[in-house]
Amino acid sequence: MARVRRLSAVEVGTLGSGRHADGDGLYLLVKGPEAAYWLLRYVHGGRMREMGLGPARGRHAVKLAEARDKAAALFRMHRNGVDPLAARAAEEAARKAAAQAEAAAAITFGKCAELYIAAHEGGWRNAKHRAQWRSTLDTYAMPLFGDLPVAGIGTEHVMRALEPIWRDTPETASRLRGRIEAILDYARTREWRSGENPARWRGHLANLLPARGKIAPVEHHAALPWAEVGDFMTALGKQPGVAALALRFAIVTAARTGEVIGATWGEMDLRAAMWTIPAERMKARREHRVPLSAPALAILREMLALRTTDDGAAPIFPGANPKRGLSNMALTMTLRRMQRDDLTVHGFRSTFRDWAGEATRHPREVAEAALSHVLGDKTEAAYLRADFIAKRRKLMDDWAAYCLRPSNKGDATVTTFRRKEVPA
Repeated sequence: MARVRRLSAVEVGTLGSGRHADGDGLYLLVKGPEAAYWLLRYVHGGRMREMGLGPARGRHAVKLAEARDKAAALFRMHRNGVDPLAARAAEEAARKAAAQAEAAAAITFGKCAELYIAAHEGGWRNAKHRAQWRSTLDTYAMPLFGDLPVAGIGTEHVMRALEPIWRDTPETASRLRGRIEAILDYARTREWRSGENPARWRGHLANLLPARGKIAPVEHHAALPWAEVGDFMTALGKQPGVAALALRFAIVTAARTGEVIGATWGEMDLRAAMWTIPAERMKARREHRVPLSAPALAILREMLALRTTDDGAAPIFPGANPKRGLSNMALTMTLRRMQRDDLTVHGFRSTFRDWAGEATRHPREVAEAALSHVLGDKTEAAYLRADFIAKRRKLMDDWAAYCLRPSNKGDATVTTFRRKEVPA
């Protein structure tokens, strides 16, 4: 085999376009006056491989002698059964992993929590929820491991935060666990940690902590028996102030506190007797329509007489500041003034649901739609896309009429309420 003529340093800088051999697999690849590169060619596993060794011209050029030394070292590696290209890729991967590990070490759990909250708080419903997220973590997690690298958070750290409060305040502890889990999942997705999440419940913490349901009974919102709602509404009607009117409105519409105190005039169509609550104000993030009964409309007309602006964004039930709605506690304070600490505002939704199920023949799905509940059965929910507005209007008319009747605590007769009886 003829021996390849070696290149000279002058030729490296002057040869024209093409591939020029220097011997022992080293080539000068020229693509233009300043575009010249060193290339190593070798056969590995029956395949021709090409590996770049750097530029041959320009400011950062690899000199001819240096290129030959690199090629010789790589050929020795190849003769020992190592693929130089594969070795370089593995080395690069190791460098990248080391850089990621160094970067992850600089990300503390506290920093990761801040980044997670910043990324997700735009989708959270209200400022109270955002404040609770931060408060729970600041109180129970940050003092213990907020300054530790998020990559190093393990089961022992999570348990140190949860164990002291798991039995005494199980709801808070459960929320804390879920929030830590979410932050650590976020860190894994960002490649700041790897492995299983030490805050996961199923198959992990469930083996170390008792289930929440076994250490604390499920707390239901205190609800008024439906047979007593008439007397309660009579007493409520004697209470002065906007908050009392808002509570009456919440009861006859079976709405949530937040939906009522956040209601604006722009959501109301008095002529059509319809209240349309936009999706962003609903728990399920779906628009909800509420048919307005005559008693509900009467309350709105009473508030209309107190309206001071034509702005559709103005609250229907203003607080001390007329531009803002009542506070979250305003309706609860009305119950306290009535010495009904045994009740909650949300409990009246249960009162409505019990009444609909026990005292009427209104269909279950209509009552659930009135409460804007999302049906648990996905197949059922897929078929029930309608909001039953006509049927719900009859239901809400019946409920409002029942609320204005004197209570008969012993009356548990199932009845179907109608607007008007038509003679046969």
